[in-house]
Amino acid sequence: MSGLLVVHAHPDDETITQGATLALHAAAGAGVTVVTCTRGEQGEVIPPELAHLFGSPELGAWRVGELHAALAALGVRDHRFLDGDRPPLYVDSGMAYAADGSVVPVPSPPDGAFALADLEAAALRLAAVLRDAEPDAVVTYDPVGGYGHPDHVRAHHVTMRAVELVPVPRVYWIVDEARATTSVDGTAFVAAKVAALRAHATQVTVADDEQTFALSNAVPHPLSAVEHYRLVRGTPVPGPLL
Repeated sequence: MSGLLVVHAHPDDETITQGATLALHAAAGAGVTVVTCTRGEQGEVIPPELAHLFGSPELGAWRVGELHAALAALGVRDHRFLDGDRPPLYVDSGMAYAADGSVVPVPSPPDGAFALADLEAAALRLAAVLRDAEPDAVVTYDPVGGYGHPDHVRAHHVTMRAVELVPVPRVYWIVDEARATTSVDGTAFVAAKVAALRAHATQVTVADDEQTFALSNAVPHPLSAVEHYRLVRGTPVPGPLL
């Protein structure tokens, strides 16, 4: 297998949406590169014992530690932040909810909000990573970012512009099963996904029976190791994605 590069907005997105896929490809010997656009500085905090991190300057650094632990659980060795900078150039934009429950931008985004980042400059940064990693397949969100988070939407736009600058053989979007052209059965790696989800303890809780997980709203979601994608550029090949 060759290279897989995935682009995500915040720590935990890589595991929630495609943890089993990443573990499967890493175990098969593929070069797996995870690019994260922000450090999740605006994220919510679930455990009471970590409540002091919410809204603090320390939350981003804490979530970076969680991300490193999650990627280790998945067997991923190549991780990069899109900005590559300390202090960060791009920060979590935050999100709010409209009256109908849909996700909308916050009224006053923080300085450096990724959702407001210059598209061409961010795409050039990602293009440099593409030239270095030389992936055979790139994966990111669909045009609405899965559920509308402004950073997810920006990650989509940045990725699609970057693959115009540096063409790659195949581009996939993370989608639901109904829209999928490719489904990856990572059942053999569900334990790795569970361990990675648990590593993201500020943002995710996993049920004792490991059948569901929940975010800060405590709504249970099925914990599935079958993950779904839509091929939007390139020709499909035998195998999960590559």
